[in-house]
Parts: sequence; structure tokens; C-alpha cells
Amino acid sequence: MTQIESARKGVLTREMKEVAACEGVTTQYIMEAIASGRIVIPNNTGRIARLVGIGKGLRTKVNASIGTSSDIIDVRAEVEKASAAEKAGADTLMELSVGGDLDAIRKEVLGSTNLTVGSVPLYQAFKEAIERYHDPNKLTEELLFDVIERQCADGIAFMAVHCGINRLTIERLNRQGYRYGGLVSRGGSYMVGWMLRNNRENPLYEKFDRVVEILKKYDCVLSLGNGLRAGAVHDSLDRAQVQELLINCELAEMGQEMGCQMMCEGPGHLPLDDIEANVKLQKRMSGDAPFYVLGPLVTDVAAGYDHITAAIGAAEAARYGADLICYVTPAEHLALPSKEDVVEGVRASRIAAHSGDMVKLGKKERDMLMAKARRDLKWDDQARLGLFGEKAAEIRSSRAPAEPDTCTMCGSFCALDNVNVHFRDAMQKGTKG
Repeated sequence: MTQIESARKGVLTREMKEVAACEGVTTQYIMEAIASGRIVIPNNTGRIARLVGIGKGLRTKVNASIGTSSDIIDVRAEVEKASAAEKAGADTLMELSVGGDLDAIRKEVLGSTNLTVGSVPLYQAFKEAIERYHDPNKLTEELLFDVIERQCADGIAFMAVHCGINRLTIERLNRQGYRYGGLVSRGGSYMVGWMLRNNRENPLYEKFDRVVEILKKYDCVLSLGNGLRAGAVHDSLDRAQVQELLINCELAEMGQEMGCQMMCEGPGHLPLDDIEANVKLQKRMSGDAPFYVLGPLVTDVAAGYDHITAAIGAAEAARYGADLICYVTPAEHLALPSKEDVVEGVRASRIAAHSGDMVKLGKKERDMLMAKARRDLKWDDQARLGLFGEKAAEIRSSRAPAEPDTCTMCGSFCALDNVNVHFRDAMQKGTKG
């Protein structure tokens, strides 16, 4: 049985117990939320990985994406990125290679990390169509479903599948006069091109039950891909994007009824004042299905620093209920990310997730403890409490102060060092800490 089928029958699985313990919530809460479709546990019956719960009432998770391109095919580098992402604190990983032997690369990555790994099968399906038929638009349904099955069999635990693109979404795109930013989803753009060239419905939508049955076999989470996500802030919440979101929310409900764990995916590029509406719209229409968002990036003019652009949007998205954040690296829009870019992307997204959770979950205790440690100039405690304590300690030690209790930002002019003596009695009595 899948996790959702087990939960609906009142069967408490090992995975549910582990997630409950990790999150500090009851097993009953986890089981009921999985049964209602509000929480998923990405899993694959054929691979043992670090378990993570995604959904309502849980800590906002961070995904890191890696993978080769048609220009740069270096499997060792991608394995190193996977390890770096795990060490930096990513909760999940997506393997999104499009260059080289994709089956071999995927197996190599799966064997190199303890993280739960996701994929986008359309990439491989269209790549193989090009190799076999010299034309992506000659992709056959059987090849498409074969790739989905193959990736599940290898151990993929969650899969972004572009089921919500159909004739109606393309019609909306045409009627609104295309877009400022065009179509930026690789899988989405290829599927739209395939539909237009062949004058056919999307087989992933038309035969949605077949998609579900394959993923159910492996207890793989079906993440409904956002193929028409906005790639520019001026395309935010346009009719095509909202149409696809509506369809994905309907499909999420259908998939849950069929016994498959489901997530919905979101954009993309959104200005700050659209983020709340986007998250609440998805949550309302899907019955609180987990929401997986890329960024969102809140401006289009910060290339080179888009990990910051995305972190701003991700903090807002998490605050309003987004459950899984796909990181963005400094290389976004510019190049295939390096290992260093991956680390920076994960760290920026972790800051965003923590900031959002302070509001969404009301979890501010760690920040209060940090405030006290800073007030009391307890540097070891600060390193322990920080999200990146090792980095903080490294910076401090690289510019050691003359007075060991202070730092070189202020030195002997340290405000806390100068005033704490006057409040020492109150501090010792426990007032304000």
C-alpha cells in the first residue's frame, strides 16, 4: 500500500513514525494529514533514503536541483554537487540532467546521496525522442510512459510530471497574446510544442490514470509540474498560469482518490504583492495539498544574485503556507551552477524557510536564544545556534579582536560589553533571560 492508502486504513507506517519524531508532532497528526492529502512523504519502495515529511504543520523544506546540460556533461561534478547540497542542509534533491547517458547519471547520483531524489521525466523522454527520431515532436506515448516507469524503478521518490498542460491552457495562452517572458519551463515548452505540432491532447493529462498507476506502484509522490509558470514578474498570475494551477489542483484531488501521494507546483517569478494570493489560491483549490514552489523570484533584474531574489520570495511563500522551496543559485539565468553556487543556493533558501516558519509555525525560540547569546557575548553558543555556525566562527576567527569578548566590528566600543555590567544583577536573576 502507498502511504496515503495506509493512512486511510489507519495503518501507522514506519515512515509516518519517523517523520512524526523528526518534526516533533504526534503520529496521529501525521497519519490524519497524509490521509487527507495535506502531507506527503516522498518515498520509493525500492530505495532507502532519508525520510522527510512535506506539508501542513511541518517545517518548510528546501530542495536543491542538480544535473548536466547539453554543454557541460561532468558526472563527477554533479555527484559532488549532490554531496555539497546534502552537507549544506538540503532536505531533498532533484536530478535534472539533460546531457549524457541519463540512466547512468541518475543511478550514479542516487547511489551517492542519502537524500530523497526527484526528477522530471519529460526531459529524458524528449531527449530520447531526439536521439531516436531526430525530432522531439515524434515522441511516442509508449516511450513517455516507459521513461516514467524506468525512473521510478531506479528509485526516484517524487516526480514532476506536467499533467496540467492541456488544450484549454494553451488556448488561454493564445488568447492573452503569449507572454512578456515566454515559456520558461523546459518540460512544459517541449510538451506545448509537441501538442501544437501533432494537434493532440497531452497524453499525461489524457491518460492521467496511467501516470498515477505507475507512481503508485513505487509509492512515488506525483508532483504536478508547473509547465506554464511565469518566467517574468509581469506574467505573474496570468490566465494561462492560473488555468494550469486550477487543473493541477483538480488532478491532485483525483490522484489522492486513486491512492497516490500528490503535490502541486508553483511559479516562478512573482512580485511580492502576488505571493500571498498565489499560495492561498493553491491551498484553497487543492484542499491544502502540499505546495512546491520555485523561488519565487520577486524581480527580473538581479542576475548574478538571484539566490537572494528567490530567498526574498521564498520567505514570503513559506510564511503564507508553501511547503517545499526549490532553491535558486547565483547562476540562475546565466550558467550551469557550480558546487559553490549550489551551496549558496541551499543556504539562502534555508534562511528563507526558517524566516517563513517563524511566522507560519510560530517557531521563534531559536532566535530568542540567539538574541540572549549575542547579548551575553557567548560566542560558542552563537555558533551552535546559528544556521551556519561554522561559517560564522570562521569569519570571526579570521579577524580576531584585541578583546576576546568582543568582535572587530566595534572592538572596545562594543555596545553590549559596555552596558551589560549595569544589568548583570537582573541577568543573573533571570529577568529577560
